[in-house]
Amino acid sequence: MMPLTAKGPLLAIALGCLLISASPAAGQQAATTASAKTAPQPVSPLISAPQVLLDAPAAWLSNLGAAQAQAKATNRPVLVVFSGSDWCKPCIMYEREVFSQPAFTAYAKDRLVLAHFDFPRQKRNQPTAAQLKLNEAAAAQLNRSGDFPLAVLLSPDGKVLAKTGYVAGGPAAFEAYLNKVLLAR
Repeated sequence: MMPLTAKGPLLAIALGCLLISASPAAGQQAATTASAKTAPQPVSPLISAPQVLLDAPAAWLSNLGAAQAQAKATNRPVLVVFSGSDWCKPCIMYEREVFSQPAFTAYAKDRLVLAHFDFPRQKRNQPTAAQLKLNEAAAAQLNRSGDFPLAVLLSPDGKVLAKTGYVAGGPAAFEAYLNKVLLAR
């Protein structure tokens, strides 16, 4: 039998190992609890797996018909974005500098209906067959030339107001561009 003084350090080491192995789960649980209490963060369509992002303050739709119906119902223009999220560098820059930024999300929330159609090349990023059909139908209607990135602004009744590629300058520059187009209509 071990003397009591020798058991103390062994017990401390065993208890320490137990706490260390339990710590990541506790840390994850604390992080989940903390994030549940904070405001939802903008979710980017290029980074996120779901095709319809309803948890985001400004939801990106992946069905052009649904976006146009929502635009009519709310009398808001539709911003349709075509991207190649895993191969098109300007698309990736657009996403990082504009669409995933809280400033753009706040701007778009009550002003625009957002629709996103992604055409990734890597097999692991491919959309479902049903989503691919929706993407191709939207491209056949609004992006016949296959431009990437392409942002198309539609009026609530479906008329094309403007088309543009990458706009440098972050959310402020893109918002200024959108405001200019919307004021001209």
